[in-house]
Formats: sequence, structure tokens, C-alpha cells
Amino acid sequence: MKYLILIISFCFWSVGAQNMDLFEKGNTLYNEGQYADAIDQYQRLLDNGEHSAEVYFNLANAHYKMNHIAPSIYYYEKALQLKPNDKEIRNNANFARNMTIDAIDTVPEVGFARLFNNIINLMSYNAWAVTAISFVFIFVILFLLYRFASISNQKRVAFVVSGVSLALSFFSLFMAFQKQRLDINDRPAIVFVQESRVKAEPNLRSEEAFRLHEGTKVQVVDTLKNWKKIKLSDGTLGWIQSEDIKLLNNF
Repeated sequence: MKYLILIISFCFWSVGAQNMDLFEKGNTLYNEGQYADAIDQYQRLLDNGEHSAEVYFNLANAHYKMNHIAPSIYYYEKALQLKPNDKEIRNNANFARNMTIDAIDTVPEVGFARLFNNIINLMSYNAWAVTAISFVFIFVILFLLYRFASISNQKRVAFVVSGVSLALSFFSLFMAFQKQRLDINDRPAIVFVQESRVKAEPNLRSEEAFRLHEGTKVQVVDTLKNWKKIKLSDGTLGWIQSEDIKLLNNF
């Protein structure tokens, strides 16, 4: 058993060292202007299972330098999934989006829906779940204090705060389920062909609804065989062939 642990530890160390070497080689090649070779090194990192914001960001930068519109936007978006608040990634992603042809308006959320979604997105599903458990723990402690306290003021405060903690635990649990629902329904994708003819129905004989070009971001709302039903940021719906887009949630 001891030797097995040593062997496993050595394998993890070896893979980690190899990945670090690939990352440094990619960075060196990028700094030398050899962007295609740098892409190969970063891609090998992904093939080794190294999915990090830094790898995606550098890979996106290399594609951007070569004017690869769709891949650069795709990997910037992947980096933002892991580090959504990183200003440098956001800035570079905006530069890449400026290369796209399609100008699609965004329908803004207003009123209560916007406020509700902003609150949900304050934390991840796991963070909301941990928060709910934490409030339950606080409730139990305060309820025990209320149960065994001998001073009336202490009992009153413990009762009120324990009630608030229980309410917050239910609220956090509700938000966790809402966040999970949003995450499941969030299926973004990037158009990877130079031009795609989006259909009104999922077949080639159907009427053409509109056209999209590489780098445009869409939301996948349904799948039927080799077709994806997509939704644009302005609410427009259509069917696109699956091979024309690449899903962002696939790691």
C-alpha cells in the first residue's frame, strides 16, 4: 500500500511538472511571436486535463494574434467561466468580440426579474448550499441557548435570532435551487463556421430564418438529432446545425 501511494504521488508530480513545462514553452513561443506553435503547446495542456483560466486566456490571446475570431472568443469565454471578475480577461474578450460581424441587440432585464437574478448570481450553487447549512447550524446553537437559558432577555434574543437564522437558511436553500436551475438552463455556444444559415425548423428544407457568422455567442435551448435550437441575446429563435457551433460548457 505504501509503495502504491508513492507511485501515485510520483505520477501526479510527473504530470504536474510536464504541464508546467508545456505552459512555459507555450509562453516562450508566444513571446517570440510563434503563435501557432504556442497554440499547440496550450492545446496539449488541455489534452492533459489542465483546464485553468490562465491556459484558456493565453490560448485565446494566441488565437487573437492570428485573427482566429471564433477560437479566440471561445477561449476567452472559457477563461471567464473560471474567473468571471478578471478585468484583463474581460477587456481582451471585448476586443475579440469587436471582430465579429453580427450586431445583435441585448434585451435587458428590468424590475424585479433583474434584481432577483442579480441576487441569485451573487454566489455559486455550492456557496448558497453551504450558506444554508451554516444558518441551520446557527439556528440549532441558538435554539439550544433559548431552551436552556435562564435569563428571560437571553431567551428572547436567542429565540428571535434563531428564527431569523432558520428563515435565512430556507432562503439560501431556495436560492441554491434557483442557481442550479439557471446553471442547467445556461448553455452558451460560439458559432465556429464562417457563415451559418439558421433555419426556422430543424431540417435543411426549412425556410432560412437568418444567418450568423463566426464568433457570435448564442444560447442552446433545445436539441433534435444534429440540430440545435438557439436563442440570440435579442430573443430571436432558430435552428442551427450542431457542427456549426461549439458549446462552452464542455470541458
